[in-house]
Amino acid sequence: MTQTTPAAAPVQIPPARRRRVHRAWFVAAVTFVTITGAAAFRSLPGLLIDPLHQEFGWSRGTIGAAVSVNLALYGLTAPFAAALMDRFGIRRVVAAALTVIAFGSLLTVWMTAPWQLLLCWGLLVGLGTGSMALAFAATVTNRWFTERRGLVSGILTAASASGQLVFLPLLSWVVEDHGWRPAAVTVGLTALAVVPLVWLLMRDHPADVGEKPYGAVEFVPKPPPVIGAARRTLTVLSGSVRTGTFWLLAGTFAICGASTNGLVQTHFVPAEHDHGMPVTTAASLLAVIGVFDVAGTIASGWFTDRFEPRRLLAVYYALRGLSLLFLPMLLGPSIQPSMVFFIIFYGLDWVATVPPTLALCREQFGEDSAIVFGWVLAAHQIGAALVAYLGGVARDVFGSYDLVWYASGTLCAAAALMSLVIRRTAPAVAPAVS
Repeated sequence: MTQTTPAAAPVQIPPARRRRVHRAWFVAAVTFVTITGAAAFRSLPGLLIDPLHQEFGWSRGTIGAAVSVNLALYGLTAPFAAALMDRFGIRRVVAAALTVIAFGSLLTVWMTAPWQLLLCWGLLVGLGTGSMALAFAATVTNRWFTERRGLVSGILTAASASGQLVFLPLLSWVVEDHGWRPAAVTVGLTALAVVPLVWLLMRDHPADVGEKPYGAVEFVPKPPPVIGAARRTLTVLSGSVRTGTFWLLAGTFAICGASTNGLVQTHFVPAEHDHGMPVTTAASLLAVIGVFDVAGTIASGWFTDRFEPRRLLAVYYALRGLSLLFLPMLLGPSIQPSMVFFIIFYGLDWVATVPPTLALCREQFGEDSAIVFGWVLAAHQIGAALVAYLGGVARDVFGSYDLVWYASGTLCAAAALMSLVIRRTAPAVAPAVS
């Protein structure tokens, strides 16, 4: 009798599991929104120079001094904010910073003397925005990502340009049609509106939600709070200043700040207005710089993952300096094709220097890189503060900004050479397996 073999049962193939989006990208998105808001808060001073000069009779140098305090504190606060985030957590520090910005901006509505501008916009808003500076982006990138760090740092850096893109035309319209006080109120209320978003969605470390950092092979436990934030910040500084690399990074980044935040962000609008261009039109041009900076900075992050950061910095500074040397010849009462070319060219380079600078800090200083980058960013803002003040003084003395444009272009050429001098760290060699 022939025995028949039963037919094999069909193999059940489990349905493919949908791969969910890693939590790190949500944290990066909240960080992007927050830095975007911080950029918007810092974009207002350039629009206030002429209105405050007309209403109170304050000189442009006096108003520029308040902007200088704001820019300097933005930089000097950053390294301490990075250490405070290690001590108290990202969420608490950022929420407190947004609240300080809101109060500082809202209090300017009642100011009648220059010292009040220094206190409100210089001190309070400077401290608040400094706590959400790019050292904040470095902290988030270091904690939540082990892959795509260059790309993420580029995206978060581009958030600074996005803030100008979203808010600068709106704020210029408010200043032009309704006065500077409603614009200050808009900034204050916007800062308060971001606080709930940060508190509900931001998390300090991947371990808080049981996740590995994006791209990590192993789970990374959350480190204990670091006590003595100020002492640690100063200790990291005392160690880093003993290296030539730190001074080269700080020097080049100081020139970066001088040629962007200090000069163009603060004085481009009044310079164009001097040549007969309406404020709203000039502010829109500055916002368009932000459009192209988003693309340029994200591309810079992509390049940083693939090419030598030192050479990238040299190219970026050389191109920026060249564009600034030509700018005085392009200013005029209307938008010409040559100015459009400058806006595109300069916009692609605006803060493209950040991803390679951050990569060099990470390469040279390891776990302390976020704090070191905070000090390098402090140099960036000191450079910006000096030019924000000196640019206003130069306008008062010479009746023109031309000398400042030429000097800034020359400094950028020096920064290109300094970038090439930064020493290269040899990659670590894995121990031989016996």
